[in-house]
Amino acid sequence: MALSPNNVEKLARARADLRMGVPVVLTDGVILAVETLGAERLHDLCSFGEPCIAITDWRAQTLKVRIYDNDLARIALPADVSAKWVRAIADPADDLGNPMKGPYRCLRGGNADLARAGITLTKAARMLPAVLVLPLENAATFAAQHDLTFVDQASVGLGDVSHFDHVIHARLPMTVSEAGRLHIFRPEDGAEEHYAVEIGNPDRSKPVLARLHSACFTGDLLGSLKCDCGPQLRGALAQMGEEGAGILLYLNQEGRGIGLANKMRAYALQDQGFDTVEANHRLGFEDDERDFRIGAQILGKLGFKSVRLMTNNPSKIARMESSGIAVTERVPLQVGGNPHNHAYLDTKAKKSGHLL
Repeated sequence: MALSPNNVEKLARARADLRMGVPVVLTDGVILAVETLGAERLHDLCSFGEPCIAITDWRAQTLKVRIYDNDLARIALPADVSAKWVRAIADPADDLGNPMKGPYRCLRGGNADLARAGITLTKAARMLPAVLVLPLENAATFAAQHDLTFVDQASVGLGDVSHFDHVIHARLPMTVSEAGRLHIFRPEDGAEEHYAVEIGNPDRSKPVLARLHSACFTGDLLGSLKCDCGPQLRGALAQMGEEGAGILLYLNQEGRGIGLANKMRAYALQDQGFDTVEANHRLGFEDDERDFRIGAQILGKLGFKSVRLMTNNPSKIARMESSGIAVTERVPLQVGGNPHNHAYLDTKAKKSGHLL
């Protein structure tokens, strides 16, 4: 029936369930997000079989766990397992204070697709990338019996960018330009909305001065000195105002795509002496989890085919080009350096290839 949710809509439900600590059932079995795991649900899940915990290869390397599945590791649960023990596997907050968390019994062989899909879903939910996994033979029946969201596993992590709807746009006079306009774009998968700030009336037939700016609550709003995001945002808008035309895409991909909570976890790890990339890895994430294809799609919907891209990040240029947006010029945006973010900017240059 048309009233029933499709796979995209079920995935949105699944992300919400995981954030609330509710199990989700996929084709091959049931998963539970470690971050929101409670003792009662852990006990109940164990009553149906022998679940394991799945973590990414980056987190496994931190814990010195053997990796048999290339991009992830599966760890068997001890007989006296507690929710606290499971959460300590995923969360590196006390790694330095309690470095000897093992020994671990790592699983090998069999199909790791359920674990892989579970980790993908927790990342999409902006949670720690770790899940409890329990394979089931009759997963759909199990979901119906326990009133749980059931998702076709094949629809998880296909790598496609959600389709965006242009919801509304309206005039927005700003300090940098009274000729401003704000566009709101909403994805069909129920994830975060993204915004396009249009300065003036850019000629769609010519390369537009553009910036893909990832949301940074701490830098953009609070004036954090740990990064250069706030100055970059204001500097880009100011230059567009001076030239009389431009497009700034404000993409809700906080913390390089890991979400604000995980970004704060990374900040806490930085206070322990790890750099930005090392902190992300200890949490189980890649260096950068953002998807700049979102920006390319929004630019296309606004009628732009080429840009003069304001960036210090070569990967943004490569992603625009591969997504059908021509980059005719890289416009440097080197602002915001201060004594508090010197190491951060140095890591950007040395490990992430930024041109600083």
